[in-house]
Amino acid sequence: MFDINFYKDKKVFITGHTGFKGSWLCKILSNAGARVVGYALKPPTEPSLFDIAGIENDISSVIGDIRDRASLKKAFDEAQPEIVLHLAAQPIVRDSYKDPVYTYETNVMGTVNILECVRNSDCVRSFLNVTTDKVYLNREWPWGYRENDELDGYDPYSNSKSCSELVTHSYKSSFFTNADGSLKVPVSTARAGNVIGGGDFAKDRIIPDSIRAAEKGEPILVRNPYSTRPYQHVLEPLFAYLMIAAKQYEDSSFAGCYNVGPDDADCFRTGSLVDLFVKLWGDGLTWESRHDGGPHEANFLKLDCSKLKATFDWRPRWDLTKAIEKTVEWSKCRIAGGDVRECMDRQIYEFISEGELK
Repeated sequence: MFDINFYKDKKVFITGHTGFKGSWLCKILSNAGARVVGYALKPPTEPSLFDIAGIENDISSVIGDIRDRASLKKAFDEAQPEIVLHLAAQPIVRDSYKDPVYTYETNVMGTVNILECVRNSDCVRSFLNVTTDKVYLNREWPWGYRENDELDGYDPYSNSKSCSELVTHSYKSSFFTNADGSLKVPVSTARAGNVIGGGDFAKDRIIPDSIRAAEKGEPILVRNPYSTRPYQHVLEPLFAYLMIAAKQYEDSSFAGCYNVGPDDADCFRTGSLVDLFVKLWGDGLTWESRHDGGPHEANFLKLDCSKLKATFDWRPRWDLTKAIEKTVEWSKCRIAGGDVRECMDRQIYEFISEGELK
């Protein structure tokens, strides 16, 4: 069983800490007593979880561009981290069609830059690159992708994350592996599915779009109600990331590639997901199908997480109903002017406690 107290007093460097997942990750680690340094652009949305929850008060925050290797190296060298969690990315599929160059520069060269920092240091004992379930060549088949399936994302975002995986593997083989096959630095990648949770204000994501519609008292507009995706609460992959990084810190044989996703029961069609959200939100909320003729996005995608389960005895803790309940709880707290930090702490504590009971 993974104990979050492993991170007490550990020096952790997080790229992309001002984003949705990064903010939750900082809160978890801060609560655990880790010494966190974050490096990222200013929060990517307005409003942002990073600002609303006062995450800057919990960590050392450096605002900088992952494409700027000199700036990144300065922050990295000052931090002297033991553990590096790489989350910085341009994460929106539709934005990647609008600006593919920026997407590749951020997602590919950003990965090169953080790996160069690790390569030129002697302090790092664990590195994790967070990618996506979209790295796989999507054949629209009904079973989950495994870690040894072909990587070849379709759109610029997905493809750039496939490239990030290949860059990471190259650095692992070229620079972080000794002649006898042992690892100088344990390196892993984690491929997670779609996440939901309180504080996600991104555009073109179904739950944030639904919350915005609920706030305005308008029907939710659903672009593609028939697409199937694996959905999970944001705490699920974050605790999995922390588990992988901790386990390989203690034993480098755990380094590798890992899928992180929900059980098959929580791979929902988007329309069914919105049905559940509408039910849990209440207040007479409705939704409408409104395809807008946007660019290609995968229709069917899910992960096989057998490797993570077999290696670490890992299991998802919250099903989709619980995940949406917690998202609604946080969102209604914010709308009512409540204490969102306390809500985050309570949800993190509940998540940890449920894991300890299993």
